Amino acid sequence: KKLYKDRITLKLSSAALETLSIIAYKQPISRAEIEEIRGVEVIAVLETLIEKKLVRVCGRKETLGRPLLYGTTNEFLKYFGLKSLSDIPALEEFKEIALEIEEPVVEENQLESQKQ
Repeated sequence: KKLYKDRITLKLSSAALETLSIIAYKQPISRAEIEEIRGVEVIAVLETLIEKKLVRVCGRKETLGRPLLYGTTNEFLKYFGLKSLSDIPALEEFKEIALEIEEPVVEENQLESQKQ
């Protein structure tokens, strides 16, 4: 059973992936901070990520109410094939990729307008 359980692929919703990426880049982070970034409640998503052992409670913030702080786990690293958190691509890399993707689209649109 244990071997079979390890082979089961985790399926994550887009909301879970978005929340997980926020936690990965901003950890340790409170639920309120995640909700401020996403603009929606994340209680259910956080519970799912904790249940799947991708996120854990890693402390409490030293502010009024001492909210829980969340961070990623070793399971998170395994799931995404990372050796450490430093292997996560920098946000600048995503911006560069997005620009590269947009350039060909602009060129295609220019070609279409030239044909007409």
